[in-house]
Amino acid sequence: MTVTSWTTAMRYRPYAQWPAQQLIDLRAKIAQSHWRFGYHIQPTTGLLNDPNGFTYFNGQWQLFYQSFPFGPVHGLKSWVHLVSDDLLHWQNLGRALTPDSPLDQQGVYSGSALPVEDRLFLMYTGNVRDQQWQRHPKQNGAWLTTANQVTKLVAPLISDPPTGVTEHFRDPQLIRHGEWYYAILGAQKQDQTGHILVYRARDVTGPWHIAGELTFGDQALGYMVECPNLVFIDDRPVLTFCPQGISPDVLASDNRYPNAYVVGTAFDWEHLRIVNPSPLRLLDAGFDVYATQAFNAPDGQVLAVSWIGLPDTTYPSDQEGWANGLSMVKTLRLCHGELRQTPVTSLETLRTRRLALTTESASIPAQSELQFTIPADQQGTLTIVMNQVTGAGLTLTFDTVHGKLVVDRSAAGAGVAVDYGTSRTATLPVGQAVTGQLLLDNSVFELYLNDGATVLTGRLFPPAGPWQLTTTGFTVALNLQGWQLASINQD
Repeated sequence: MTVTSWTTAMRYRPYAQWPAQQLIDLRAKIAQSHWRFGYHIQPTTGLLNDPNGFTYFNGQWQLFYQSFPFGPVHGLKSWVHLVSDDLLHWQNLGRALTPDSPLDQQGVYSGSALPVEDRLFLMYTGNVRDQQWQRHPKQNGAWLTTANQVTKLVAPLISDPPTGVTEHFRDPQLIRHGEWYYAILGAQKQDQTGHILVYRARDVTGPWHIAGELTFGDQALGYMVECPNLVFIDDRPVLTFCPQGISPDVLASDNRYPNAYVVGTAFDWEHLRIVNPSPLRLLDAGFDVYATQAFNAPDGQVLAVSWIGLPDTTYPSDQEGWANGLSMVKTLRLCHGELRQTPVTSLETLRTRRLALTTESASIPAQSELQFTIPADQQGTLTIVMNQVTGAGLTLTFDTVHGKLVVDRSAAGAGVAVDYGTSRTATLPVGQAVTGQLLLDNSVFELYLNDGATVLTGRLFPPAGPWQLTTTGFTVALNLQGWQLASINQD
């Protein structure tokens, strides 16, 4: 069964009413793709959406993601459950939360997880619509046991948005502080402005009561805030969030929707306020990162994972029956008050072969890791050549004289969101050398500069064929090294 035109009725068709042949046909089509990831998390079929429930429980790392398995579109969503021993190799345990109750009958939307004694508590937004298709969001709960058995609560934790808030009220993040459980939620007020609301409860199953609004200055946050996420690094609060429609005067971004962060010196729990907040900054200066979820792990690490995809955006892989993926898990640190993001060190175990990168042009695999240093006072370009006929591909143009990087994917294959531009510019230290780590995985790249001070992530859809690395314009030899990375995905 091939679907070419998705109606609302099809998108929200109950899972049991889909013919088995739909998933069989999708798998067969996807198996022919050269854009599938080798080591990034990707959907088996259909749509992968926000990461959810990222935590540590029962001796393993736990991660969920929103899924619509029947096509590369936003439809009736569920949560798929993954577990890992090393934050790199993930076992897919199948669906954990399915839209099968009156509290989530139009979709299991985003949320989080928190270990409570010997069980894992899941808090998520249930999408409920009436016969007029008006949304009535519910903030729901469920328990997951050590045997991965899920039991949903029969009543919502928060049944309705508070007074003055529209139907856009979702994405709870659970935090425990002292004797209280807190839930941080994205919201839109009746005046079409975005806000972050905070609820609290003595018991994780409730009753939950609104405690106030999380604040960090008086800047306007656009018309809606999605996926608010609060963690603490060296006892300092770091808030990540997605402010839809934010003014470029507050946060400049070339993307349709940005992922932002702010750092404070302390958190005032009484007034729910970030003390001495930094200016708003982009979490990722690239093309395709959104809905990042982070948490404070029990071993002291602060870990994050991002959705590589954007709302209201189509990708060439949609034609193959699948859409989007997740970033590598990243370790978050602060350095002089600035956020640093770096891939978890277990990535090194994927290295299978050191690459010979001693010339101005060298063959590289489509699954590889490159590390480099661009010396001070240099201007030149690294090109990942993906079209051997034209010599075109992904270009990274560095100017360490003026402190500037331009990443251009316009010639890297099929276009993506071209209305929002095909290049991204990042500011670098003026007159200083730049170190870089570039992860390539068939149709996605992640670029980490200066130990993760600047990160750029994006999708690529090149033609099939060999890849090359070329360097042009530099007046000195670059320090380049690289490795082929193994495939660990099973499909």
